Amino acid sequence: MRKTALTLVAALLGVAIAGPALAVTCETTVSFARWLEDFKKEAAAKGISPRVIAQAAPYMKFEQRIIDKDRAQGIFNLTFLKFSDRLLAGARMQNGLNQMKTHAALFAKVEKEYGVPAPVLTAFWGLESDFGRITGNSNVFGAISTLAYDCRRGEFFRGQLLDALRIVEGGDLTVDEMKGGDWAGELGAMQFTASDYFRSAVDYDGDGRRDLIKSTPDTLASAGNFLRGHGWKRGQPWLQEVKVPRELPWDQADLTILLPRSQWVAWGVRAAHGKLPADGAKASLLLPMGRKGPAFLAYENFQALLGWNNSMVYVTTIAYFATRLDGAPPVGRGDPSVEALQPKQVMELQRLLIKDGHDIGDVDGKIGAKTRAAIKLAQMKVKLPADSFPTLELIERMGGNPGIGKP
Repeated sequence: MRKTALTLVAALLGVAIAGPALAVTCETTVSFARWLEDFKKEAAAKGISPRVIAQAAPYMKFEQRIIDKDRAQGIFNLTFLKFSDRLLAGARMQNGLNQMKTHAALFAKVEKEYGVPAPVLTAFWGLESDFGRITGNSNVFGAISTLAYDCRRGEFFRGQLLDALRIVEGGDLTVDEMKGGDWAGELGAMQFTASDYFRSAVDYDGDGRRDLIKSTPDTLASAGNFLRGHGWKRGQPWLQEVKVPRELPWDQADLTILLPRSQWVAWGVRAAHGKLPADGAKASLLLPMGRKGPAFLAYENFQALLGWNNSMVYVTTIAYFATRLDGAPPVGRGDPSVEALQPKQVMELQRLLIKDGHDIGDVDGKIGAKTRAAIKLAQMKVKLPADSFPTLELIERMGGNPGIGKP
């Protein structure tokens, strides 16, 4: 459940991860060998046995390829429609329905205990690993120790490395079984980080081990437990396609704004299929491609999905996949001319936003939450509909170069 673009998703898309190299201003000042010796002492002081440390040590090696992939990770530069079309292509939808049928009793049991329905769990299962087909075959200790040593996210991965050792210490997996993603160390068919595995995995088949590598019951129940821990509400919706009018208070289309459905109905929002009750159920208006693209009401459970991965296009695709598995028809296409900005164009926009006084973090070519919030404010300033979607028109109105990054 990676917080950035996924290698496994790239495999499912049939593309390579590409994008602007991340700017890194920090520097690692000690050798890896020295760092590792200090880390082993820390692990021992925190209760990891000498036996487990010794077993993991041969895999805890510095790998430059891991650093290279981490530095080069980028966005897929696809609109929601293009992204979801590729990820849900072929037999993935039918395979998901087949999995729900095959494991119907297990899904029902998991939903009864954790409240998360089969379509949601199946969507994550399908897109994280193609239902366990693509889980990675690299020992995760190499990737995690390399990233823990690196200066960019060292503290985060230091915690991951300690929790990876704790998984072995607790008897859930052996060191040799700790196989997963080839550069950031996710484990199993749901691609849990080591820390999420340690905190949220459950033994659901009763064999005394929390095995998210080989056990389907443990895998599905652990995903349910994780989502419940992030606020999933039993029996509540997560995403619903809607149609929006030509005129709307576009600045209200924001995941941080939850309004009663009655308010959305009053503003002219309608269900794309069936009826939208004018009641008090709270929802945000989600416009993944701006006001000209598909539109959804994102309910409070959508926020729980964001606890899994904060990539908006990925989580929206997961949520949409789950609605399709739950019986919803394909989403409307909206205006086919809507395109995603390319990394250099996003970076140009980010530089303009920073110049205008917005705190968006690094200029990295990625549309994260801070950049989206700043885009909305910038749109309001230059008198564009504030739908938070980045466009060449916004770059031009802010005095930038809309032609940058074009082929």
